[in-house]
Amino acid sequence: MDTLQGDDMVVPELKLERMFSMKGGNGETSYSNNSQAQARHARSMLHLLEGALNNVLLPFSDTRPFTVADLGCSCGQNTLFIVDVIVKHFIKKYEDAGCEPPEFQVFFSDLPSNDFNTLFHLLPPLAVKGSLEECLSSDAPRSYFAAGVPGSFYRRLFPANFINVFYSAFSLHWLSQVPESVSDARSAAYNKGRVFIHGGSEHTTTAYTKQFKTDLASFLKSRSHELKPGGSMFLVFLGRTSLDPTDQGGAGILFGTHFQDAWNDLVDEGLLDSRTRDSFNIPVYAANLQDVMEVVESDGSFQINNLEIFRGGSPLVVSRPEDPAEVGRVLANSCRSVCGVLVDAHVGEELSNEIFARLETKGASHARELLEQLQFYHIVASLSLR
Repeated sequence: MDTLQGDDMVVPELKLERMFSMKGGNGETSYSNNSQAQARHARSMLHLLEGALNNVLLPFSDTRPFTVADLGCSCGQNTLFIVDVIVKHFIKKYEDAGCEPPEFQVFFSDLPSNDFNTLFHLLPPLAVKGSLEECLSSDAPRSYFAAGVPGSFYRRLFPANFINVFYSAFSLHWLSQVPESVSDARSAAYNKGRVFIHGGSEHTTTAYTKQFKTDLASFLKSRSHELKPGGSMFLVFLGRTSLDPTDQGGAGILFGTHFQDAWNDLVDEGLLDSRTRDSFNIPVYAANLQDVMEVVESDGSFQINNLEIFRGGSPLVVSRPEDPAEVGRVLANSCRSVCGVLVDAHVGEELSNEIFARLETKGASHARELLEQLQFYHIVASLSLR
């Protein structure tokens, strides 16, 4: 079996879906403590979510629970906030229609390596059925049954005609794998000298684009079987405004500049060999609207209710923007919370610590530039079955 080797660690080249996750736990670099930007962005899009939910036909004659699935749920409060919004929305719709709300079942789904334990520890107690006023209060207990579903959303996760609402935020830009040709030194797509698609060659970006479209097609095919007639799907993931895939926008600045330079420093200082750097690539692709529309139309199972680019804002949430050290620390922690598991597995914890320490220093040195220029755009899609 091929291996990935760093100076202090050798690990098998496992399939991405078996090892990848956001940083678990509640530590300083955990996703739970570094996802405030995602929370802000999600809250700013609640009106778009509400529009997607209004496209769902209430299944009055269905005696089964109303089902909601969060795909790529990770392990923080953000997913609990959103599913609570979704459930309360439909409780009110049933109430407005003069009907007793059904029971609700929410499925939290992510890769098997996700820290489901941290997520489930955050779940409030289940509310007593029938206490509508209690369910709608701001400090209410949980008004839905909860379950975890480990697995890749690029394959089937649920029985056919099973889910009323699919929600997925900040996840579909993560590819199922780094395109094989990108890490193959014999290929024209070999991403030599880089750890991300940003600024890469035409061959490299073509490989990334193809992988994204293949993955999205697999995602849509699976959901087309699982979504109930009359159901709806709301998707949010990193996007770009440019037609040029070498320009990855905010993701490019996050992974393709100072993070890239941190790896280069270790190579220049002899702490890391260039081959090890060149065999590492962040499996992220920021799509544009044309990419997404092409795949949806080719699949043919879904009608597009809404498809737009939404300016989410900065991924850096700092309390003292005038303090460069805080900006650098937030940059490094944010980056580590989403890709630290991959870096640790590739080079080992010791070298990983060096990479993110240098990223923190570089972030502090470019604090003003980062706060002014680092902006994320998101693809927002609301889809229903044809």
